[in-house]
Amino acid sequence: MIAMLQFTTLVIATMFAVAAAVGLHWLCLKAALLMMRPATVRRIPVRAELVRGTAQVARAYLARR
Repeated sequence: MIAMLQFTTLVIATMFAVAAAVGLHWLCLKAALLMMRPATVRRIPVRAELVRGTAQVARAYLARR
């Protein structure tokens, strides 16, 4: 009877340890994804001044030819 109680205690303790390990693994994965997110989310907006400036330079170059 004592052997069955010890085995049951071992099984329950193992189940708690597995649950804690899965929870910690999920938490670390979530933190890693959140740390990677700013590198992919922020995009440098294209400035319209550069596009207009380039068009102006192209027009000026064509006018001189």
